[in-house]
Amino acid sequence: MANSLIHRTLTSLRRSPKFLSALSFQSHTRFFSSSVATAPDGLSDGSSSSFTFSSDGQEDGNDKNNINKSDRDDSIYVKSPSSKAETASSVTMPMSFMTGSIVGKRFYKEVKIREADDGIGWSVMLDYRTLKTPSKRPLKLPTLPLAKAIAAEWEYQQTDGIRPFMMPLMRLACTAFERVPLTRTKIIENLMKKFNQDLVFCRAPEDNDLTRGVHECQVKKIDPLLDWVEYEFGVKPIVYSSFFGGKQEYGLINAVHNLLKKIDDCELAAIDAIASAAHSLIIAVGIFRGKLRIEEAIELIRLEEDLQVDRWGLVEGGHDVDIADLRVQISSGAVFLGLSRRI
Repeated sequence: MANSLIHRTLTSLRRSPKFLSALSFQSHTRFFSSSVATAPDGLSDGSSSSFTFSSDGQEDGNDKNNINKSDRDDSIYVKSPSSKAETASSVTMPMSFMTGSIVGKRFYKEVKIREADDGIGWSVMLDYRTLKTPSKRPLKLPTLPLAKAIAAEWEYQQTDGIRPFMMPLMRLACTAFERVPLTRTKIIENLMKKFNQDLVFCRAPEDNDLTRGVHECQVKKIDPLLDWVEYEFGVKPIVYSSFFGGKQEYGLINAVHNLLKKIDDCELAAIDAIASAAHSLIIAVGIFRGKLRIEEAIELIRLEEDLQVDRWGLVEGGHDVDIADLRVQISSGAVFLGLSRRI
């Protein structure tokens, strides 16, 4: 009798349009809201933005029918969310965008590079189409090595779809050529706002049994970098043991601020990305000036956490994922920095 009742109940549910609609939605789509503010021009003042990929220069959804046919071309570009999303304070994106599974499909067969039409810079070609920026301008890269590296990111995309997490150099290029020129002052202000709480200025207490080992390791590993900062900028950094930070000398703040104002857009984009991942502008500047190699920077960033892992063990799916992500962020910023420089 119980089996008969269950069978009748399931049969009734399957016949319900609402049930079928909900089941179809849940089995094929998962969404989440991301608090990424969007500006009318498709650029964000924040450190990240969402992009979709198109082969015809058209918007997604119902807006395709409203676009003038004369505006269509054969270019490939990374574009911002549709106009409907731009009016909201948040952007809703498929979960697959964050997990890196699939965003769109690979719509090209061959990736090539060529010199830009005006002879200044290099372009990436997807078949016969020119790769464009979010504002629909041709993506002109300053050096041939950087163009080859970004072309390689597009070449190694899988046939079933494009995975944005596999294109960190492309993301940095869009940031350098689109966001930095418009928000340069704000980027520098944000970097300097966090300067007093820089990771390398914070020191564990040496008079505590639990933190004495951390303090000794910080002295051994970080003090050489602080000595270099004093030599480079003429002001000795102040270390502190408070989580709330401590005020650095005006001379050091001014020297670092002046450095950021003088560097070009590609350099600022790379430093901003590295500093964000490292929680340290000093480490980013150290990589920029050639004082730190990638592995040395990662060691300093993870100094305290690695000591905890050595003591208590590594959490699979936690620590290992964090380490892999940090390596990508620091390495891509350092590589972009080197490849974008004209020699």
